[in-house]
Amino acid sequence: MFADLDAQRALEAVLSRARQPLPAGWEPWRLEGYARPLGVLPPERARELSSLMPADLPLVREAEGWLWRARNASAARRSIALQAVAERWRASGLIAGWRNEAYACWGSREDPWPYSGVELFRLERAAFRTLGLRSHAVHIHGLTPDGRMWCGRRSAHKATDPGLLDNLAAGGLAADESPVACAVRELFEEAGLSRSGDELRMPFFSVLTERVEPEGWHSERLFVSSIQVDANESPANHDGEVSRFMLFEPAEVVSRIAAGEFTEDAACAIAVAFSAAA
Repeated sequence: MFADLDAQRALEAVLSRARQPLPAGWEPWRLEGYARPLGVLPPERARELSSLMPADLPLVREAEGWLWRARNASAARRSIALQAVAERWRASGLIAGWRNEAYACWGSREDPWPYSGVELFRLERAAFRTLGLRSHAVHIHGLTPDGRMWCGRRSAHKATDPGLLDNLAAGGLAADESPVACAVRELFEEAGLSRSGDELRMPFFSVLTERVEPEGWHSERLFVSSIQVDANESPANHDGEVSRFMLFEPAEVVSRIAAGEFTEDAACAIAVAFSAAA
């Protein structure tokens, strides 16, 4: 799709900066019994989280960060404890964009989806960046038969990245949802396009994006794929999250990425799809 060498290099540069280093002094926190961290926090937030944990599920200092002594608690009990903290932070204004939708957490897993390990807890999605937890999302590209790409401009009222350009459809993976089910839902809600699960049971490429955002540490695994949008189809938003759709030539997509007009995650999703197809 992006045959031009300069375009290839531009997209390779997007992937090279997909995972940013942690800021100096930020600290990991992990669940007792698990080597990999749940997430990372600035020191003052880690101390506040520790002060808000229930006495029977304490978050305590260890040599290199924080240890959550909740190994023997059920996933439901952990969820209740963290949700209570999130509600406190929402009331204080630390967490904005509350969605009343839960994400699942497995920790910072690096193995292929679906994970072999059990879900550790679930929590309001708006709290994931605040707690530095890894989330998951699906991004779907809409390509016309002649190779152009449908892109949406995010609503100015979106809690994250308002007004920036995005894929045809993209959305967070809710608890108990598969990437295919998420893709079906988001395609209809955001673009008004109906596709069956069987039509979307195609390879999903994966890329991990990590960086600091105003809310905290953004760590998200993106599941990326594409569909063909025929000439008799036009995207139409249903959920108010997209202000308009535009059809771009590949070269314009790259130039707009270089100009910073796309969300970081959408740019990564475009770059990984290109790399996989090259």
